Amino acid sequence: MINFFGVFKTAPNATIRRKKVAQEAKPSSRFNKVQRRFTPSFAALVMKTTILIELLTVASLASFEIYAAIPAGFAFGLSPWLVFLSSLVGGLAGVFAVAFLGDRIRRFFGKNKKENTKPKTGLVYRIWEKYGIIGLGFLGTVTVGAPASLAVGLGFKAPLQKLVLWCCLGVLTRCVVFTLVGYYGFQLF
Repeated sequence: MINFFGVFKTAPNATIRRKKVAQEAKPSSRFNKVQRRFTPSFAALVMKTTILIELLTVASLASFEIYAAIPAGFAFGLSPWLVFLSSLVGGLAGVFAVAFLGDRIRRFFGKNKKENTKPKTGLVYRIWEKYGIIGLGFLGTVTVGAPASLAVGLGFKAPLQKLVLWCCLGVLTRCVVFTLVGYYGFQLF
């Protein structure tokens, strides 16, 4: 339609059609949802970073002392599986770090050390004689921790591979038991 001035007069429906065409040219809301899903917001990035820091904290605590790592994981609000896995990884990393460094230190000090012929007595030696490498590696890890068990075992010149194996089994057992105790303990409250 042409109006009096020679300009095309648009019907009201034509304006609506132009808006629809303009909307179709823009990315759809479906595209925006997909884009939002793959583009994390700052809050999501902070949340992922926080969880990563919490997992690393639990793992680093477990490399020294699992008694502190598992309650810390539950205090952070992590799931029991994450607490178990991060404390297990940290505990095993602690075992291998102490075994690697302990063997190097023993070799370094062993070069300059004279053979000592003291009588072998004392509580720790009696336990070593009674329970052997299994008692030291497994029970020692469960009670006092892997670094202390490895240090005592290296002092007694125990075979390192067997000692590391039994310490790893002790770390696994300790993580399972204390994670279950922590989980069901927090269920009471």
